[in-house]
Amino acid sequence: MRTFGLQGCLSLQTEKHIARMKALIEKFSRRYDFPEDICARLLERMTRRSYAKGELLIREGECNSHFYIIARGVVRGYYCLSDGTDISAWFVAAGEPMFSTWGYVRGLPSRITVEALCDCEVYLLGKSELEAFFSQSVEHANFGRKLFEYEFLYLEDWTVSVGTPRAEERYLTLLQGCPELLQTVPLKHLASYLWMTPQSLSRIRAGLGKTNK
Repeated sequence: MRTFGLQGCLSLQTEKHIARMKALIEKFSRRYDFPEDICARLLERMTRRSYAKGELLIREGECNSHFYIIARGVVRGYYCLSDGTDISAWFVAAGEPMFSTWGYVRGLPSRITVEALCDCEVYLLGKSELEAFFSQSVEHANFGRKLFEYEFLYLEDWTVSVGTPRAEERYLTLLQGCPELLQTVPLKHLASYLWMTPQSLSRIRAGLGKTNK
């Protein structure tokens, strides 16, 4: 039987962290089609932090100008209606960036709350530090431009898909883009994101399940 002392446990933890870091760099660089070394340089500047399931990364009404990259897990951004109902605005999974638009761009209080839907690990960096990174070289500046351009494209794609009259098509768009969400995100949150009731989403999923058999 193999046993580990304290040093062995620490070494194992370090190996796991390095492996997760490498996987994150590969996924993040593929997303923006940029060299892995630039992504690695950015992550080296960032602070690693863990959040437990249900813990809030950003609260509605607070000023938060941090830039985040999700390393493990899924987070949800949501806002509340006057009757207290919360509506999912977006989900962010491992290898994807996240920030409060109002806080980062304008320094204003956030209009959304961001919560961890499971135990999560993230990297974060303040706006001034991120801008300093972008200003170091043309290559870094181009990376920053590409990063935010991609987020604009994502927003427009989702705006168009929300206008799709068939709820099933909206669900399939989400499934194709982020299949990992179905493993973590509760049905009620997916339903509010897709602007439908949980019952309607259940019927769609059941119907698709029969079709695929």
